[in-house]
Amino acid sequence: MGQTILTNALNPQHNAESTIAESKITVPAHRLASIDAYRGFVMFLLLAEAFQLCNVAEAVPESSLWRFLCQQQSHAEWVGAHLHDLIMPSFCFLVGVSLPFSLARRTAQGAMRRDLWRHAVIRALLLIGLGLAIAALHARQMIVYPFDWILPQIGLAYPALFWLALRRSRTAWGAVIIIVLVCWLVFALYPIPDHDFDYERVGVSQLWLQEHGLSGFEAHWQKNSNVAWAFDVWLLNLYPRADPFVGFPKGMTTLNFVPTLATMILGLIAGRLLQSDSSPWSKFRWLVLAGAVGLASGWGLSLTGLCPLVKAIWTPSWILFSGGWCFLLLSCSFLLVDWWGYTRLAFPFTVIGMNAIAAYLLGQIHSNVAFNALRRLVGRTLFTFLGDPYEPLVYGLVIVAGYWVALYVLYQRHIFLRV
Repeated sequence: MGQTILTNALNPQHNAESTIAESKITVPAHRLASIDAYRGFVMFLLLAEAFQLCNVAEAVPESSLWRFLCQQQSHAEWVGAHLHDLIMPSFCFLVGVSLPFSLARRTAQGAMRRDLWRHAVIRALLLIGLGLAIAALHARQMIVYPFDWILPQIGLAYPALFWLALRRSRTAWGAVIIIVLVCWLVFALYPIPDHDFDYERVGVSQLWLQEHGLSGFEAHWQKNSNVAWAFDVWLLNLYPRADPFVGFPKGMTTLNFVPTLATMILGLIAGRLLQSDSSPWSKFRWLVLAGAVGLASGWGLSLTGLCPLVKAIWTPSWILFSGGWCFLLLSCSFLLVDWWGYTRLAFPFTVIGMNAIAAYLLGQIHSNVAFNALRRLVGRTLFTFLGDPYEPLVYGLVIVAGYWVALYVLYQRHIFLRV
């Protein structure tokens, strides 16, 4: 059963415009396992970078299977999407999904509006600080103030998301529409660089342009020559630095947090739906339809040439396309875990999802500490029983299994890192 509390929830059948101060709904007393399972699946994809599938594919170039798996574990170079590109939007989307449940729980515990706001601001600052701290420890990170990383991006957008969580659902939908339109318009109005623009100076080679560059109207979203890139060149050169900032290597930008906010708002809307007293069938159907509309509209914008599908700068078409995938993945998790009750099947992911911050930190350890550390202790022989080409995969499986055991121990002891 549930507990009746004052909260801001989306009820698509009866009262979709209710506010936190005026809507009474039945809220489940337990955590929705589907949310943790989906989050755990996303974090598993991140941890699975340790499998080094591209190294295996390189070692067995005749295998189309390993080439495909390598592609799915890599980010699209600029336009397009692979499975790995859905990790960050899913993580952001789930921040929004979880927020209505967090607000309901804290309100039920007697938290006042000022208490909720204090927690939101502190959380935003902690996310930004944690993201910068991880970047500082990263062996390959040489960028001053890397606000393009996922945790700072969420931290920058979180206060606005929280403000919307206290408003009507219509306001949330309006915010998504405004963000999509404004982001498209701002990029479209920024002038395309002249033919003599020095792309090499901003870290974009001529070979890269030939293979992945955009032309015509789509060039408004070209790597390291767009309006968000220009903002970073201005902002990040305000700080003392040895060399002038010319652009992030992968083309991401600080202002990505604005369209990222739209993805988080879509999650907020989905969270209100799951929190409502609608039937399981109504929730599942709504999520599937929203996913289909998002996929079709995002892909359609890209096909027409009006807005390329670029995750690195979170284009409006990417907001819709990735948001559609997020709705569909959540619908699958809801169907299997919350509706059909396959909680045991989802348990390995649930262990990871309930400690997502800890899992993220463990994933960072791989690139900085864990890589090769175990081999130094026990040698290579244990990891080459399938042959030398598969050593990276076997080693990665052992490392990820170790991460899961660590997370399971935390789960058993009810230790969950929260920000």
